[in-house]
Amino acid sequence: MANASSGMAVQDECKLKFLELKAKRNHRYITFKIEDQQVVVDKLGNPGDTYDDFTASLPDNECRYAVYDFDFTTDENVQKSKIFFIAWSPDSSKVRMKMVYASSKDRFKRELDGIQVELQATDPSEMSLDIVKARAF
Repeated sequence: MANASSGMAVQDECKLKFLELKAKRNHRYITFKIEDQQVVVDKLGNPGDTYDDFTASLPDNECRYAVYDFDFTTDENVQKSKIFFIAWSPDSSKVRMKMVYASSKDRFKRELDGIQVELQATDPSEMSLDIVKARAF
């Protein structure tokens, strides 16, 4: 389970909750954090939660990984959904924390089959709803 390059394990619950988001749409978003050398589920968003609820759930000075199920309507009036992977690494977080999250990101992302768009953000403006909408189309 642990990766030789980052030494990071991924808790089974992370994959399980992601599958629930992807297949059953039980969650609007999931945030993950690294704790004791493994990635664990941090918070689960309710299906009715908004994008603002999601961004408010991210800490100001700690890194997180997150997935967000973004619903939108195309120009042809078709309802669609895309799953975003967001690597949240605020400038105010500790350098060591940023390094650990950066070195483990690709390995963790590979565990979550079905990610369609990836965003890297160091402050809320880099993951504004406008940016998410632009990347979804």
